Amino acid sequence: MAVSRKLPTDRLAVGQILVRLLHEFRSELFAHAQADGNFLDIRFPHLHVWGNVGIDGIRLTDLAARAQLSLAACSELVDELQHLGYLERHPDPSDGRAKLIFPTTKGRRVLDGAGQAVADLEQRWRKKLPRGDFDRACRTLHQLLTTLDDERTATP
Repeated sequence: MAVSRKLPTDRLAVGQILVRLLHEFRSELFAHAQADGNFLDIRFPHLHVWGNVGIDGIRLTDLAARAQLSLAACSELVDELQHLGYLERHPDPSDGRAKLIFPTTKGRRVLDGAGQAVADLEQRWRKKLPRGDFDRACRTLHQLLTTLDDERTATP
């Protein structure tokens, strides 16, 4: 295995940190949903959609991009969640050919529960670190993401 001399030796590389934390985050949320017993028909891959669908309506192409999924994979997950009664499609008023994806009332219950579960998860993770470190890390990563987004949109 090739190792770059420029990578830190006292921690994992940033990509490994982010991927592993995302997996841990999704695993805890999924376990919470399963323990709750209300949404046992939701599968782990559905979390890609739930974390990105929002409540204001989103086109499939935008959802796939946000979720970092292929259009086909995202479409399959949305179809499954629609069949289960969590999502619905409505015509996009700005383009009659397109559809917007919205959570149903049942889907909103999932999003509401997930919001509380995320708040609980953050609280648990916050307690695992010295005071202020968790929030400082989140603010720093948010600042980095915002800067990268700004650079991407500013580049012609």
